[in-house]
Amino acid sequence: MPERRGMIIKNVSESPLDLRLDSRAIHLEPGDERPVTAPEVKDGVLRQALQVRSIAIVRPTTNEESAALVDELAG
Repeated sequence: MPERRGMIIKNVSESPLDLRLDSRAIHLEPGDERPVTAPEVKDGVLRQALQVRSIAIVRPTTNEESAALVDELAG
């Protein structure tokens, strides 16, 4: 089975959006894109935002983007 990857998400609504995931809070202005980690992809808050279509998945993260995000979140 292939390794689970993170995703790039985008705020597709016309207003700012705050997602309070288990691991962190993400603020997205309209049109903003942000990477999320593989475990965050399964977060219920993120899944709900996808269901109501306030965010969309743009594409999977590259290995480099995933590594940079893990480093950033580690501090």
